[in-house]
Order: sequence, then C-alpha cells, then structure tokens
Amino acid sequence: MVANLFQNLTEFSMPDTQWPRYEVFKQEKVNRPYEAIGSVHAPDGEIALQNARDVHVRRPECHGLWVVPESSILKLTAEQIQREPALLRAKVDEQTAPQRFHLFARQSQRRSMITVTHVGEMDATSPAQALRHAIDSGDYTSKPVYVWWVVPENAIVRSNPEEILSLFEPATRKTYKQQSQYGGRLGLSRNAPKAQTTSK
Repeated sequence: MVANLFQNLTEFSMPDTQWPRYEVFKQEKVNRPYEAIGSVHAPDGEIALQNARDVHVRRPECHGLWVVPESSILKLTAEQIQREPALLRAKVDEQTAPQRFHLFARQSQRRSMITVTHVGEMDATSPAQALRHAIDSGDYTSKPVYVWWVVPENAIVRSNPEEILSLFEPATRKTYKQQSQYGGRLGLSRNAPKAQTTSK
C-alpha cells in the first residue's frame, strides 16, 4: 500500500521548473586561460552572468567571466571516448558551415575546484568533429587528458572588457571574516555561561 502511494505521488508530482543551468568560466588575469569553476541557474545568459559574479567572484581576482548553457556543451571523459569511439564519428552534414569551438581539458586527477581549463580553439561543423580533430592533431594530448569539454563560440555570454571595474571591483573590495568569527552572532559563544538547571 505504501509503495503504491509513493508511486502515485511520483507520477503526479509537479514538473521540474528550475531555471536552466549555466557553466561558469573565469579568467583570473590577462593572458591566463579560462577555467570552469562551477555553475549557476538563471532564466537567461545575462542574469546567469550576474549570478556567476555574485556566487563565484566574491573573493578571487577576476579579469573575465563566461557563462554557457550546460545543454550546449559536449562533455566526454577519456574512458567514454575509448569505450565508444563512435561518439566522435557522428555523421556530418556537408552543407553545415564550420563554426568556432573552444576546447577545455582536465589534465590532472588531483582534487580541485577547477573542472577543466581552456586549451585551444577549433573550427568544425560539430562539437564531436572539433574534438576528434583536436585529438587527432596531437596538439592537446602531450599530457593525459581525463575530461574534455567542447564549447560553441556562439553559446558564450561574456563579461564586457569595458565594464571590468564596475563588474568585479565591488566584489574584490569586500572584506570577509572566518566562520569562527561569527560564533557569537550565529549561536552561543564558547565563553558564554551555560544555562543552569534546577532540580525539583
């Protein structure tokens, strides 16, 4: 009975109304590569860019910011490519005009907040073709690559270079405290006297 009730609730549950997910890419300084640092949800790219600034650019230095709909990014691991090479052999329409794709790779297995780092660009008719050309060229595989992301140029929403100061400087000038410094505000201080109990 309980199982049937749970099944009925699942079938008639409300649809997912969450905003689309955007991957966030940050450039810390001029001439440094863009790196994937997290994600945000937003109704559109412009709001996603503002959310990315508020969520991911509060402490570190930042020179540029990109946001890209997650649905626009091809994400493959080296294991997936090795197991299913056909993923990169998709049929290409000869009438499709080439476009620019940005290549991101993870070349370390160490734990890090950085998911993938920008390693290059490639013109191709599809993300799979761009990745296949990148791998076949050997230009990006001098080190082992564990994860690949392929990002279409036309899917990127960028911060404006002319607005760097107005966009990022307010965040970098903020002061921050360690979590322990809020102990007296968020709860009882360690030095606060303990409540006394009375026995009846």
